[in-house]
Amino acid sequence: MVSISTNSKSNSGTQAQGMNYKGALALLTSLFFMWGFLTCMNDILIPHLKGLFELSITQAMLVQFTFFGAYFLMSLPAGWIIGKIGYKMGIVTGLGIAAMGAALFFPAAAFLSYGFFLFALFVLAVGIVILQVAANPFVAELGTPETASSRLNLTQGFNSLGTTVAPIFGAYLILDNTSIDSAGKAEAVQMPYLGLAIALAVIAVIFALVKLPKIQDVEEEKAEGSVWKFRHLILGAVAIFTYVGAEVSIGSALVMYFGDEGLHLFGEAEAASYVSVFWGGAMVGRFIGSAIMQKVSASKVLAFNSVMVVALVVVSMLTNGYVAMWSLVLVGLFNSIMFPTIFTLAIDGLGRYTSQGSGILCLAIVGGAIIPMIMGVLADNFGLRNAFALTIICYGYILFYALRGHKHA
Repeated sequence: MVSISTNSKSNSGTQAQGMNYKGALALLTSLFFMWGFLTCMNDILIPHLKGLFELSITQAMLVQFTFFGAYFLMSLPAGWIIGKIGYKMGIVTGLGIAAMGAALFFPAAAFLSYGFFLFALFVLAVGIVILQVAANPFVAELGTPETASSRLNLTQGFNSLGTTVAPIFGAYLILDNTSIDSAGKAEAVQMPYLGLAIALAVIAVIFALVKLPKIQDVEEEKAEGSVWKFRHLILGAVAIFTYVGAEVSIGSALVMYFGDEGLHLFGEAEAASYVSVFWGGAMVGRFIGSAIMQKVSASKVLAFNSVMVVALVVVSMLTNGYVAMWSLVLVGLFNSIMFPTIFTLAIDGLGRYTSQGSGILCLAIVGGAIIPMIMGVLADNFGLRNAFALTIICYGYILFYALRGHKHA
């Protein structure tokens, strides 16, 4: 494992260096937007492919299983790759692989193969994993350590902007397709993803050509013992697993739940606009939560948000119509601070074990692959509305972590 330091030449303070850092941060922010956008496009793909291939909900959730499974399989190899080729070329490589994955949607639609779609999605996800492993250290190091948190919050805000815009984009270009035959519905996916492939390739070329500040790897001092001895870290990894799984499950189910699979309120295209509101709430909540946590402890805010989410999901399960709809949409607002807050609590006090702990927490993102699949099985057997009970269990565990699990043994 490595810790990261900048290769700065002098006082952080020359104006030229400041301008260079600002330009690099702007470029890196575009990456956060893109992978937020691409990740949230899955929420549009699931109902579209479900209808196209006449899938069960469980089969449709293979989209998320494939996508988030890449995090589990590729997080550690991505670190090794970046160690060999450097952070800048790691970003270029990630963008290139993601562009290839997006381009593969074109032949997948031509062959009308669900398996081909899943393969394309996996390639796309591999690229995004490499991007995340490479880009986060850059953002953290583009300036003083005291302002690192501020920079990460800024870039995460643009990530949320991507998740907010994607459903509108997908609804207009994909779900609003009026074709009645399978070939026409499949073709609706081709041009949007081909456009995304071109955009990713262009950004890759830009990153290959620009001169970014250098980040130097420094070998981490070996720590005695095992990182697994930290109880709050291990419980935090479970909390990350349950949080990502619950959030992805709800986001993936919204279009189906608001439509024919649940509340019968809208068609798919109109329902997708409320998916955008769901993710937009997460963006707004992130800024609100950041301000509140200046005065209130992170664990208390996490506990409050967990209780609110459980209450909202219960209300949605027990009601109908717009009450059921808006209660679930509002979950996004309270989801907002959960991932970074759990992450921060879990690595607190790890010292020289911090990078190892961060790796364990990143692997736990695989919850986004497994829990939606379980929810799909429950939905196929007991109905989509009842399947949301699984997310209540997940958020209940997060409440436990906020109240007791985060405390050091």
